[in-house]
Amino acid sequence: MPWHFIFESLAYAVAFRMYVASRARQGDFLSTNNRWTIVAAAIAGAAIGAKVLFWFEDPPRTFAHGLDFAYLMSGKTIVGALLGGTLAVELTKRLVGIHRRTGDLFAIPLCIGIAIGRLGCYAAGLQDDTYGLPTHLPWGHDFGDGIPRHPVQIYESLAMLGLALALRYIRVPPFRDGDRFRVFLFSYCSWRLLVDFLKPGIAFAGFTVLQWCCALAALIYAKDILRMTRRTYQRERTLTHV
Repeated sequence: MPWHFIFESLAYAVAFRMYVASRARQGDFLSTNNRWTIVAAAIAGAAIGAKVLFWFEDPPRTFAHGLDFAYLMSGKTIVGALLGGTLAVELTKRLVGIHRRTGDLFAIPLCIGIAIGRLGCYAAGLQDDTYGLPTHLPWGHDFGDGIPRHPVQIYESLAMLGLALALRYIRVPPFRDGDRFRVFLFSYCSWRLLVDFLKPGIAFAGFTVLQWCCALAALIYAKDILRMTRRTYQRERTLTHV
């Protein structure tokens, strides 16, 4: 069974339906044309980013298969998709003159989509190249090579379900437009920075290419997380003394 394709298709379908339902329920300050322009930019940027970062994830392997079209088109990475999609959206917004943050509607659907998609990675086994390092923990999973490994795909599915629940409490007001997406991207990049230590990979100065990208993205969004934390703390103090 092509489990990866099945779960990936299901992830896209469920995430898209959740996005449409959230937009209908919560409303949208963007016109329909502008919103679908943003969606198109996100899809294009995600497709490009997912491929490019995959190529840089293992430079020697990519160099060895540099003329192999099937190899170049075969792999992708969620980190590249998120960062590429975010960058494409920001550039598109500048071109069309949109100044407000537009990512909040995507945050929870992305969490659920990733959670479902990672089940496909888990079912695909070793051929998916997303398996973890060997472990002696009782929940280690043998993907067919006789070696119990960290089921990092399941870890990520559970982490994304938890993040989706947490993101429900980030609303405008008291938070700003875009804060839900900022928390999502910061949390996902921070998660990948940590969990990728449980995966095999080529490290440069202690981090893989994906981890370096995650560290940079998390650092960029850290100031927003600090702002939200201070504001929440001040609000709680005010309510306590009322």
